[in-house]
Amino acid sequence: MRLIASFNGRAAFVLGLLICALAFAASAQAENYVALGDSYASGVGSGGTVLNSSCDRRKSAYPYLISTARADNLTFAACSGATTTDVMNNQISSVTANTNVVTVQIGGNDIGFASMIVNCTLGNCVSQLSNVQNTIKTTLPAKLDTVYSGIKARAPLAKVIVVGYPDPAQGKTCLSALGISSAESAGITTTAGVLRDTIKATATAEGFTFADAIPSFTGHGVCASSPWLNGFALSSSAYHPNANGHKLGFTPLVGGLF
Repeated sequence: MRLIASFNGRAAFVLGLLICALAFAASAQAENYVALGDSYASGVGSGGTVLNSSCDRRKSAYPYLISTARADNLTFAACSGATTTDVMNNQISSVTANTNVVTVQIGGNDIGFASMIVNCTLGNCVSQLSNVQNTIKTTLPAKLDTVYSGIKARAPLAKVIVVGYPDPAQGKTCLSALGISSAESAGITTTAGVLRDTIKATATAEGFTFADAIPSFTGHGVCASSPWLNGFALSSSAYHPNANGHKLGFTPLVGGLF
C-alpha cells in the first residue's frame, strides 16, 4: 500500500511539473503582436464580425486570424483609409518596447491605389497610371521610411513584417472589372509591380521582412474563377481582399513569417 501511495504521489508530482511546463511553453510562444495599416489590413471587404466600426476592423482580417491561431496578444490598430501620416499620428503609439511582432501594410492610400482602379471604370486611366507609377517611385519611399524608422525606434527588438499589396487585375478584363480595358488592366498590373518593388526595397533597407502578396494572389484576381479580391462595387470594398483573400492568401503568407 505504501508503494502504491508513493507511486501515486510521484505520478501526481510529475504530472504537475508537466502541466506547468506545458503552460510555460504556451505562454512563451504567445507574442505581443501589433497590426498597423490601412483597409487591406483592417479587413474591409472581407465580411465577418466588425470589431471596430470607425476603422472597419474585422474578425475575418488576417491580423485577427493569425493572432487567434497563434494565441498571440493582438493590438489591432489598422484602420480603413489610413495613410502613412495616419499611422504616425494614430497607430504607431501601439508599438512599444514590449512588442514582439509588428505587421504593417501601408502606402496604398498615399498613392490612391484603390480609388485609382475605380477611376479606371469611369474613363481612360492609362495616363493616370503612368503618373501614379512616377509618384510611387519619387515620393512614397520617404513616407514609408518615416513609418519604418518610427517602428524600429519604438520596438528595436521586434520582428517587423511589411505586407505588400496584391495585383487585383492581373492583366485580365471581365464583368467584375467593369469598364477596365485591356490596356488599363495591363497598366494596373504594372503599377502594382512598381508599388511592390518600392515597398520591398524600402522595407529590406530597414532590415524588415517583406511579404509579397502578388505571387500569393496569382490566379485569384478579380477576374479569376475563384477570386480572392472583390470586383467593382460602389462601396469601399471594391478591389479589396474578400474573406478567402484574408484566410487563404494573407494569413498563410504573413503568418508563415512569424
